[in-house]
Formats: sequence, C-alpha cells, structure tokens
Amino acid sequence: MKGYQMSENESKNFYADMPVAEAMEVHPRVAEVFAAFHLGGCAHCGISRYETIEQVCMAYGIETEELLRVLEEIVAKAKSEEQTQA
Repeated sequence: MKGYQMSENESKNFYADMPVAEAMEVHPRVAEVFAAFHLGGCAHCGISRYETIEQVCMAYGIETEELLRVLEEIVAKAKSEEQTQA
C-alpha cells in the first residue's frame, strides 16, 4: 500500500526557499507553527524575516520537510475551519 503523496497538481503554500516574511503572510496561524518549533519566539533566538525557511531550519537543526509539512497542514486545517464557519 502506498503512503499519501501530494500530486504534482496540488498547490503548495510553502517551499524551502520561501522567505520567512512571505510565509508569515500566507495565514495568521503560520506564526504559531514557527513558535511551536521555537523559531524566532524569544529575544536571543530571533530570526530574520528575509531568511528562507530552509536557512532557518538549518540554523536551528530542524528538518525542513517536517516544518513544511506542518505548515501545510495547519493552513489547510485553518482554511477548512473558515469555510465550515462561513
């Protein structure tokens, strides 16, 4: 049995070389994900909004694909909830 894989036709909201500032503009919940991964949440570990997602992950020892997966999931869930409430 094959695991779920995103097809080429499915649009992604995030990618490794996306600047953090651009990622933050996709949805307000994105900031929560960065905070959950302890990225840029405190004064001594601030991240530049101009760094890419991949650069931030490399600097903090986080798997880029894992962060991208969580970002996609949280935005999909949030958008689904918004549509349900509409």
